[in-house]
Amino acid sequence: MTDATTISEAASRPAHVTDAVFYDFDLFHDPGLKADPHKRVIDLVEKAPPIFWTPRNGGHWMLIGHKANFEAARDVEAFSNEMVPHEQLQAILAQMPPDAPRIPMAYPINLDPPLHGKYRVPLQGVFSPKTINAIKDSIRELAGEIIDQVVPQGQCEFMSAVAEPLPVKVFLNMLGMPLDKLPEYRALVKAHLSEIQPDPSKAMQRLQQVAAIMRDTLIERRDNPQDDIISMLWQVEIDGRPTTLEDLENYGVLLFIAGLDTVMQGMGHGVRRLAEDAALQDELRANPELISDATEEILRRYTFTVPPRRVAKDLQFQGVEMKEGERAMLFLPAADLDPAEYPEPDRLDIRREGKAHIAFNAGPHRCLGSHLARVELNVLYEELLARLPPFRLDAARPPRFHGGHVIGVEELNLVWEN
Repeated sequence: MTDATTISEAASRPAHVTDAVFYDFDLFHDPGLKADPHKRVIDLVEKAPPIFWTPRNGGHWMLIGHKANFEAARDVEAFSNEMVPHEQLQAILAQMPPDAPRIPMAYPINLDPPLHGKYRVPLQGVFSPKTINAIKDSIRELAGEIIDQVVPQGQCEFMSAVAEPLPVKVFLNMLGMPLDKLPEYRALVKAHLSEIQPDPSKAMQRLQQVAAIMRDTLIERRDNPQDDIISMLWQVEIDGRPTTLEDLENYGVLLFIAGLDTVMQGMGHGVRRLAEDAALQDELRANPELISDATEEILRRYTFTVPPRRVAKDLQFQGVEMKEGERAMLFLPAADLDPAEYPEPDRLDIRREGKAHIAFNAGPHRCLGSHLARVELNVLYEELLARLPPFRLDAARPPRFHGGHVIGVEELNLVWEN
């Protein structure tokens, strides 16, 4: 259970929420998540119902079991990615004054099929394995440069020294965005992901800020194409028509928000495990060919994203009554630790055989950037183990974490002997 002195105020329980599916848990402020997130996730898997309603953060459903998450992720008619229905949102926007600043939309992630597919298809080529493999050498070169800077120090705060600059610089280079405003970019993304029920006006303002930051680059790439994602997107068509500046702003806010946080958190969780597990470090140093298998098992064991959904209609879902308009969180970290799906789920076994993880979600909204994430994680582990002596956690400065839609590492201090 959660600590009432630190968590959000409790909402009233709806009449259809029975005792059997009620469990008090705060996705954003739970002390256990902040102390040791995946230890707390295992505790939830063992103690909480596979689907439960929590009164925290306005009240919402939590989908814990693997089956619940997998089925909900694929059932877009019941669990919508449109937090406000598309038609309703368009009606609201149509009522705005003609001279009001445009509000960009994070397409296609905030759309349901079939409209979702029309906007997703152009992005698939941009993030294809062929495209990502073509930049693998440049990712490796950047990783080596960043790691070599910290090696002589004998210590580092890994998140700020390596986990943030590596994937963020890779992504901004791919987009063709300038690197000098990196702290400003990260601050906007962190603010956007920090609330379960963001103030709509503030959320729209942040999206407008992101679009404003990108606009000059978008227009420059339209007029003077280069070898980057933005230039590529100017060349594609959406449902048979050329892309517009509005389309590029919509894509831009999606890529900006999705690309500047998640991979760095995957690196944080993975390197924390390596720092705690000298035997695993030794094995991977001796057998680097196992690193790609280790990457997949670490992703399963330390899954960290929690996508939100809107219940789109009254329904009975796996025996649980839900009402239209309620919110449901796909708690993927728990789904990948479900003992019904993975034997001994809490054991990290880089030779594990069996079903694939769903760290990148499932269904039509499965992560477009999964190929890029895998390459970045593999390269990071390869270069870190090749260039850095055996490292461990700094006992004097323990890791710090946060909850939310991305269960993340705030601070990870490492030490080693040169």
